[in-house]
Formats: sequence, C-alpha cells, structure tokens
Amino acid sequence: MTEAEIGDWAARCEARLGEVMVGDAAHDLAHVRRVVAWARRLAEAEGADLGVVVPAAWLHDGVTVPKDSPDRARASSLAAEAAVVWLAGEGYPAERLDAVGHAIAAHSFSAGIPPETVEAKVVQDADRLDALGAIGIARLYATAGAMGSALVHPDDPVPAEPSARALDDRRWATDHLYVKLLRLPATMQTAAGRAEAERRAHVLRRFANDLRLETT
Repeated sequence: MTEAEIGDWAARCEARLGEVMVGDAAHDLAHVRRVVAWARRLAEAEGADLGVVVPAAWLHDGVTVPKDSPDRARASSLAAEAAVVWLAGEGYPAERLDAVGHAIAAHSFSAGIPPETVEAKVVQDADRLDALGAIGIARLYATAGAMGSALVHPDDPVPAEPSARALDDRRWATDHLYVKLLRLPATMQTAAGRAEAERRAHVLRRFANDLRLETT
C-alpha cells in the first residue's frame, strides 16, 4: 500500500473509532494516537507492513470492556473481530485482514496471546510503552480513580521488591507498578521498543522511590 492509501485508511479508522469508542481517561483517543505514533516508529525500525500496523493500532481498543469485568481478557479478541468485520465491509484489502486481526488480538497483556508476526509485535510493544513512563503513571492513577482503588496500602505504601506482603492492585493502585508495569520491559518484542521501555521503567522506579520517601 502507498503512504497516501495508508493515510486515507488511518483517517477512516480514526473516524470509526470516534463512533464506537467508549473509553475512559486512560483509554481515550489521545492514548490511541500515541500508540499509533509509536507503532509507526517501531514498524519503520522493524520493516513491518504499515498496511497491517496502522489499522491495527488505530482499532486496538475499538471494543471497551471494563478493567474489573470478568470478560476483560476477551477485550482484544472482541476488538479484533469488530475491526475485521468493519474493515472488510469498507473494502480493506482482504489479504491483510487476518494479520490486522491477529495484531489487535495479541496486543493485550491480559489476553496472553503470543504475537506471531512482526506487525503484531510492533503493535503490542507500542501499546505497552504507553503504560510506562510519565504517561503510564498518569494512566495508572486515572484508572485507579475510576475503579475506586486507594492510592497506596496504608502500612506499606510502596512495597519492596520482592514484597513482604501479597500485592493487590485492585485495592491499592501503587501495587500495580509491581504487579504489572515494571514487568513490561521484559516482555517487549522489538529492540527499539525494549530500549524505550527501559528508559520509561527508570521513570517509574524514580517515581516509586520519591513516593516511598514522601509516604514513610
């Protein structure tokens, strides 16, 4: 596909997302735009097909399932199905539809679907980068507020690594740093994504150290 064709489809995907997205402060259009921007950067570094990466990145959160829903692990598969149906109906090249669907389905941490293509690896990395660094901290506490979680455990605000207590990121937002976020760099699939993830993880660790000093 040409860059002009990809740009046209990107605009159409963004418009479609505006029609169907029922997100929250951490999963809004700004989040998707950041994921798309990083997906394009990683795709160029990895030689991935932008004709797969771009629509997958735009539509990866096209179906919203609340974080505390028992169906949360199915969100990416539902988004993949919806994206493929819509793209097919709009006349997207049929030979790329399966790859787009797989890239969307495999992006999710909770789904646990291994990415089998370079395009899926790129989209997964781009989405995970947005959970790290300064923006990751902002999204963490926005989600915690929406779920009614407390900021920190009253007796152990910032747990040590390894923690002496059982972590519970549903009750204590800061536990999520250790339950998930600081584990993400080890899951990155691309060299460029891994390098950026490590930089952002340093931001999380510095924040955690500052928070420990302020709360103990």
